[in-house]
Amino acid sequence: MDNGSKRPRILAVASGGGHWMQLMRLRDALRGGDMAFVATHFSDYRQSIPPGARFYLVTDANKKDWLRGILLICELVRIILRERPDVVISTGAAPGYFALRLGKLLGARTIWIDSIANVGRMSLSGRLVRRYADLWLTQWEHLARPDGPHYIGAVL
Repeated sequence: MDNGSKRPRILAVASGGGHWMQLMRLRDALRGGDMAFVATHFSDYRQSIPPGARFYLVTDANKKDWLRGILLICELVRIILRERPDVVISTGAAPGYFALRLGKLLGARTIWIDSIANVGRMSLSGRLVRRYADLWLTQWEHLARPDGPHYIGAVL
């Protein structure tokens, strides 16, 4: 860690709804780190983060709206340069995918936990992020493979 403290800087990223709920289920596991959270949709998500953690709201984007995607990437670049995370973790969707890619460029360790909603196969973001995730996880045991994704349990 090069942030001058003994606590790793953790950037936790998710889109809204179920992705955010699953990320919040991991809050206690992230305690002890210098935490920042990134979400889309609702600023009231700020109320669910631990005291002392930072919160950023970003644009919601998907593969059909490339202009919003560019805006999202710019917002994430600014956040990642400000936060300089040691670890980037996401439970899914476009913000998590881009955050992992950008974090990896700056030397962060990366963790992808695919949403429990993806029972039949990994999400598109989950499949695309595979090369950039140091730890690539699924919440469905039957989707696990020896070369990943790995299964170590479900968040929900």
